[in-house]
Amino acid sequence: MQFQEIESNKLLKKERADYILNKLNELYPEAPIPLKHNSQFELLIAVLMSAQCTDERVNQITPKLFKIGNTPEKIMKMSISKIENIIRSCGLAPQKSSNIFHLSKIIIEKYNSRVPESFKDLESLPGVGHKTASVVMSQGFGHPAFPVDTHIHRLAQRWGLTRGKNVKQTENDLKKLFPIESWNKLHLQFIFYGRSNCTARGCDGTICEICKFCFPERKKPIITNKA
Repeated sequence: MQFQEIESNKLLKKERADYILNKLNELYPEAPIPLKHNSQFELLIAVLMSAQCTDERVNQITPKLFKIGNTPEKIMKMSISKIENIIRSCGLAPQKSSNIFHLSKIIIEKYNSRVPESFKDLESLPGVGHKTASVVMSQGFGHPAFPVDTHIHRLAQRWGLTRGKNVKQTENDLKKLFPIESWNKLHLQFIFYGRSNCTARGCDGTICEICKFCFPERKKPIITNKA
């Protein structure tokens, strides 16, 4: 489905981006990562588990897992079936439990039991894609990154910030629009706003405050490119 551009809008893309940045800073001056964790390893596991699972559900499950397996060494003392039994309600448990076990083994053997601090190394781990690596790099190590999931992809299109047909294109467009020092906080602010104000079904590009400000003359719902 094609992204619908609204010709009558008077705001330039950069003006929309500036408004969005200021508005989200006003609404969410603090933007803590929703996934509970006490180490880079725990963050990596929590983000991996969050695929097709809510943060709330992950936060209910990880304390049980981390109580007995909060380091790669402790995970290796567990069986894949035991991990799967603990995280079963998270969804995709068989694959996630296998990934957790095998990435722990790799971290011990290849990275001296420390979570690697590079996109290349992180993305080489089982079950770790670019989005998961971006979250760990930004929230775990403090490196500038702009993790984009399907929700941020949807908002960026509704707000006229990208025509990206996938999350990679959208990520590149957002990085060009926003200052690098804002990325780590901003991607979380996008998520917080999207969950409460610009949901998949609750807003169609014409209802929430940001949508209305960015496109005041928009009359028809926006159909976004699927990520």
